Amino acid sequence: MHRTPQHRAPQRGPRSRRGVLATVLGIGALTASLLGGAPTASALPPSEPGRAAAPVLPSPPGGSGGGVKVLVFHASATAESPTVDAGIAAVESIGLTGPAAGRFTTEATDDASVFTDTARLGGYHAIVFLTGGGDVLDPEQEAGLEAYMEAGGGFVGLHEAARTEPYSEWFTGLIGARPTGAPSGAQRAVVEVGDRRHPATAALPLQWKRPDKWFNWAVNPSGSVHTVARLRESSYTPVSGANGWDHPISWCRDYDGGRSFYSGMGGTVDSFAETDFREHLRGALAWTARLARADCKATITSHYRAQRVTRPNQPGQNDQIGEPHGLVTAPDGTVFYIGRGGADSSRPVVTDWNNPEVGKGQGQIHVYEPATGRVTLAGEVTVFGNKGGGDELIKNEEGLLGIELDPRFTSNGWVYLHYTPHARIDRETRTGERRVSRFTYDRATRRLDLSSEKVLLSWPVQIHSCCHAGGGLAWDSKDNLYIATGDTNSSGFTDGYSGNNPVPNFRGLPFADARRTSGNTNNLNGKILRIHPEPDGTYTLPAGNLFTGREPDEGGGKTRGEIYVMGVRNPSRIFVDRQTDILYAGWVGPDAGAPSPVWGPAKYDTFAAITQPGNHGWPYCMGNNQPYRDRNLPDPGRPLGWYDCAAPRNESPHNDGLVRLPPVTPNTIWYAPQGGGPDFPRDAQGIPSYQLSEQRLLLPWLRGGAQATMTGPVYRHDPATASTVKWPAYWDGKWFVGDFYDGGQPRHAVLTDPKTVGRGGLPVHAESLKKIIPVGAGGIRNLMDWKFAPDGSLYVLDYGGGFFTSDARSALWQITYHGGGATPAADRLARRAAR
Repeated sequence: MHRTPQHRAPQRGPRSRRGVLATVLGIGALTASLLGGAPTASALPPSEPGRAAAPVLPSPPGGSGGGVKVLVFHASATAESPTVDAGIAAVESIGLTGPAAGRFTTEATDDASVFTDTARLGGYHAIVFLTGGGDVLDPEQEAGLEAYMEAGGGFVGLHEAARTEPYSEWFTGLIGARPTGAPSGAQRAVVEVGDRRHPATAALPLQWKRPDKWFNWAVNPSGSVHTVARLRESSYTPVSGANGWDHPISWCRDYDGGRSFYSGMGGTVDSFAETDFREHLRGALAWTARLARADCKATITSHYRAQRVTRPNQPGQNDQIGEPHGLVTAPDGTVFYIGRGGADSSRPVVTDWNNPEVGKGQGQIHVYEPATGRVTLAGEVTVFGNKGGGDELIKNEEGLLGIELDPRFTSNGWVYLHYTPHARIDRETRTGERRVSRFTYDRATRRLDLSSEKVLLSWPVQIHSCCHAGGGLAWDSKDNLYIATGDTNSSGFTDGYSGNNPVPNFRGLPFADARRTSGNTNNLNGKILRIHPEPDGTYTLPAGNLFTGREPDEGGGKTRGEIYVMGVRNPSRIFVDRQTDILYAGWVGPDAGAPSPVWGPAKYDTFAAITQPGNHGWPYCMGNNQPYRDRNLPDPGRPLGWYDCAAPRNESPHNDGLVRLPPVTPNTIWYAPQGGGPDFPRDAQGIPSYQLSEQRLLLPWLRGGAQATMTGPVYRHDPATASTVKWPAYWDGKWFVGDFYDGGQPRHAVLTDPKTVGRGGLPVHAESLKKIIPVGAGGIRNLMDWKFAPDGSLYVLDYGGGFFTSDARSALWQITYHGGGATPAADRLARRAAR
């Protein structure tokens, strides 16, 4: 391979894009006729009098159908890096191996005059910069590189290339980010590979462990580039100026008419001998050299549009929206969304238990039709739960809690509602009935036929005290219906730790002991139920639930066969990915602001990816099986022993289920006011220290404070739909996790490892959605529910600014994508057969 001598350009002051245009090169210049009539990808401004014209290059460079050539440029303003020879050899080897359709020839040079030789420059399908730091191009040479990109060329920058051309704004854009200084010494670290589709990362491990010299970035490029891999800073010791949990290390984007890929890896000679790093580089070259198509737009935030699609209600009416509480989309794209039943601020609420109207409200079902923007109030069910705000013994979270459409909704029009009918409350005992009912929706009238109600399942709930009603509904691929129920327990009387105080009660019915509900194998509250609805309005029990209801243990009659998951606190939102039948759930934790060495963990809001029936801990254990302290009669203020997460026992005086419970399954994500995934050293018995000074945060990408989990969907990209607003395939398989609040709380997409999901494995990758699903003033401040529609757009309910009511900010939003498809275009591939 020929390597020409180095010609270093002089140092210069700052310059902007195309500050000096290249001189027209007559020898070898290609005329427009050679371009086949194809326009350049990005038009240049007309030449000014006295200024030289830009170089003319074929578009795209290298052409199509012939041999593919890659140039490795390795000039440096300082001593040449020892990685150069290894890098050139690696690129050459990549070009000579692998499938024939992906092969290419390699040339290498440190002579920058190549960028003013249009005949030569126009023959390269991609250019790799193995450059060192400093200024290596003069203005005319940089103008040639700009023209090359504008013609549709491909660029790959590795490691030190980020320090090349430090005075060029255009080159900064080409690279995507600049380092803050020298990299770390070579250290082994974990690279989180978030893009599972780009040819540069699709075959790499989810957690790629490798040594390199790691840069920090002066300005984090996330959101302006498409990040394909991130560096996990907790896995090594970064130098000063670390970027934190969001530390991009490889990214790409369509830039100035061409394609740019940069990797901050490749800082050691040994990197280029690694099989995985060579595959990473192979994929980057395949895309930039037009041998493969890829999407490098999916996480660039400017490609998304968030639009409020409902208006504020008319005064004194809920014509657009009730108190937002849940949504579901129909196969034709129609959105059904519900209001829990809290009155708007113009309407009085009744809190006096002596009044028969106490807590009466209207759970509302609205319908939004995207094609016309029309909103219709489809129906109202009279519910208990409209008691306004106040303390635990005044407010209430019952009402219309969940909605789902039958899997055959298009043909049968069946709608399922999860609600608390006002007609079924008992004011003397302060108990009510929760039910899941089926109704029929009339498309012609856009009305829900309330007379068509068929009650599938009902069970008792205490309504003397707030809170934790749950409410989510979801289907799996076998048409089983999942029903999320809360523990119907007060948040008080335990100082914000385990809800296990057996004393507070109303007429003998306790309301502060979740062992009576969540921890009880014979109670449907604090659970995720699974049933199979039948056409006649009844249900059967699918095989594989946590219990059959016929267990003979401890005398028999102490289990319910509807229970799929026990030990949850307030699962308002659930989602089942029908491609895998994994159940995704989130529930709000108690109120303790900090851990206690006496009582146990702080408030942990929780997300769980659930692959099988099980016990998820509440009120015995939280997070990754961190136990609470037991308490009981006669003195619940005195701490007893720690709960055993491996073999919990329900010894509440209010338990009518099994004493010996299933072992606790650790959860996927948990967070507290201090941050995400709090963990502590454990003693010989496995009890955490619960000392803040010893706390370690396993999930640094999130934190709490005020917090209320709102689990979201798993996105599934449908390549068959012709939708122009669908989210890209990049998001396929990613789980959306969010919080009601919009500060540091989560609003992220995460990846889990199939090897550990459902068994307490932590997410292996997370990325923020806060610039796509906007937060703050003018954005979605209080996320209440979010679902993808058949057209691939995302609908989000914003609760609004109040509590237990709707207000002018309560709204339905739609988030659409407008970035276009993969590049290069199929008809511009270097080898047409590669399509």
